[in-house]
Amino acid sequence: MARSDRSGHPHPRLRAAGGLLLALPLTGALLAALLVPWVVGPGLAASSSAALLAPLPVELTDATPPGNTAVLAADGSVITYFYRNSRTPVGADRIADVMEQALVSIEDERFHEHNGLDVQGTLRALVRNVSSGSVEEGGSTITQQLVKQTLLQTAVTPEERQAATEQSLTRKLREARLALALEEEYSKEEILTRYLNVVYFGEGAYGVQAAAQAYFGVDAADLTLPQAAMLAGLVRTPASDSPLADPERAQERRNVVLERMHAHGHITDQELAEVSARPVETSPAPAPPNGCAGAALGGFFCDFLQQYLIGTLGLTQEQLEDGGLTIRTTLRPDLQRAGDAAVLASLPMGDPVAVTFTAVEPGTGNVQAMSVNRVFGYDADDPAQESVNLNVAASKGAGSTYKVFVATAALERGLPPWHTITTSDPYTSRVYRNGTDPYTVSNVGDGIPPTLSMHEAIVRSSNTYVVALTDELGSVEGPVRAAQRMGLFSLDPVADQVVAEQRGSFPLGPEATSPLALAGAYSTLAANGTQCDPVPVTEVLDRHGQPLTRQDGSPVGTGASCTPEAVSPQIATTLNQMLVGGTTLPFGTGLRAAIPGHQVASKTGTSQDRFSVAFVGYTPQYAASVMLFHPTANVDVGGFGGGLGGQVWHDAMLPVLSAQPPALFPPPGIPLDPPPPA
Repeated sequence: MARSDRSGHPHPRLRAAGGLLLALPLTGALLAALLVPWVVGPGLAASSSAALLAPLPVELTDATPPGNTAVLAADGSVITYFYRNSRTPVGADRIADVMEQALVSIEDERFHEHNGLDVQGTLRALVRNVSSGSVEEGGSTITQQLVKQTLLQTAVTPEERQAATEQSLTRKLREARLALALEEEYSKEEILTRYLNVVYFGEGAYGVQAAAQAYFGVDAADLTLPQAAMLAGLVRTPASDSPLADPERAQERRNVVLERMHAHGHITDQELAEVSARPVETSPAPAPPNGCAGAALGGFFCDFLQQYLIGTLGLTQEQLEDGGLTIRTTLRPDLQRAGDAAVLASLPMGDPVAVTFTAVEPGTGNVQAMSVNRVFGYDADDPAQESVNLNVAASKGAGSTYKVFVATAALERGLPPWHTITTSDPYTSRVYRNGTDPYTVSNVGDGIPPTLSMHEAIVRSSNTYVVALTDELGSVEGPVRAAQRMGLFSLDPVADQVVAEQRGSFPLGPEATSPLALAGAYSTLAANGTQCDPVPVTEVLDRHGQPLTRQDGSPVGTGASCTPEAVSPQIATTLNQMLVGGTTLPFGTGLRAAIPGHQVASKTGTSQDRFSVAFVGYTPQYAASVMLFHPTANVDVGGFGGGLGGQVWHDAMLPVLSAQPPALFPPPGIPLDPPPPA
């Protein structure tokens, strides 16, 4: 008798026979352990069988495994998924009968007869494997495999993973006990359905629905006989039998399944002959997007969402990837696409100068769009990819958009919109200094009159007037605190320092500014003084479709955090009417953003040396900022805030505003013009 093959290794049949000899004692020990309580009595067996009688782990009491976490836009469309193992659980009615027949035939032909353990089947499998010289059939039942795969896939710690895979009698006994308990608790159909939703089929696909898509681009309910036989054959060795990697080997394995199905009467002689002769055919669908780098829309919004879910709501990355959550977000696909098109029309994808468009809904804080001429990604060698969220990060100054904070503080001090100041050009501050030198500013261009009202000065964006107005306030603290109350969160880290140093430059906006914070601050005015923190999510549902709760049972709060009258409605409505002049008055700096039939309030900004430009526009329903800057260097970006910035805002908002009736701002709480003389 041959004792080895030509390579010097033991003959396959000898290896299989050795496995049989090793398995026989294990089978006997398994039976003995399971029978201990009935043979020696409950008293003597109590300590040795305590583990066998323990209740089912919670992982095995769940009806279905969790699927991919779905991230949905405001209209319900999919933005992306989060998952560690790609899985889409389906019910028994959404799995083709032929798939169940194929799996049972090849994996556990006595599935409907045994009670979770099948010693007869184990011995038969070993004999068959010995006779063939290879592993053609496993000994574990589908129920035992369900136990093992569930415990393995839900393991969190290395110790749990080790316990789920170690080759030991302890693990076998535990799996056997749990298999028996599962059979007592659940029907055969439930167990089979759960197994089909758990098992790995290769190509990153966990569960039959994901596998049907990964290999054939169909749903599990629509699997045909050859497709089902192919998938059933993958369960044992998904890598080596993959039809995408080795079609010929996959065909051989599929035909083994077909023969077993024929032996059990599931298919006819003709079906066996016809299908076995066909080559393997695949039509794989793309894998579901995973994470923000794969988002179908709004990659930077997705990044903001992910950081918010973890940093603010307290979720973990493991919950996102393994929890099967449904996350309903605030993203408006129509506005996001319009913003994407607008920024790319101004500067191409990956241009060294970044263009951001960031939109927030007044009164709710709902972040509706985050566009930038970049793709969210991590490839440092691709200039079009960026992993820093430029819509959120504070990078460059926002220029004269900060003048509105000075006007807010002045109105709060009791100065009216018609408050008039005459300034020289250049103008030297009476209060503030540039280090040890006087602080002197000039206007841009020659068309700004020396004598202006507050209303005119804000619309014309007069530097000299606003610094002179800040002189009258006597401190920058009023404007700084107004900006903070309105939601300019990017100012918070330096606000106290700006006040302590009495930085006279504050009204001209040199401080690093987040585009999101800028849009949020102006949305406070659009909401007539109600400040709302920017939020990207409206609802988080658990795997069962119920609101997600914390460990203590309290719901994960997703509502907006709003502060009524952060600015008094009287002052907010007055500023709104003042800023409408930016797009309507002949000398307004935001004329390019005007949209016929709609009231648009606006403010432009250009930093020193044009290292950045900014534009903020808003209606009662939308507030959005546009910023252009080089993220990592000081570069003249060209133009002013009302130029490219205003055009981007116009192009992004035109399709959205044109599709709905206009909304008007309330009348000003304080008249813009002085009362007529008595």
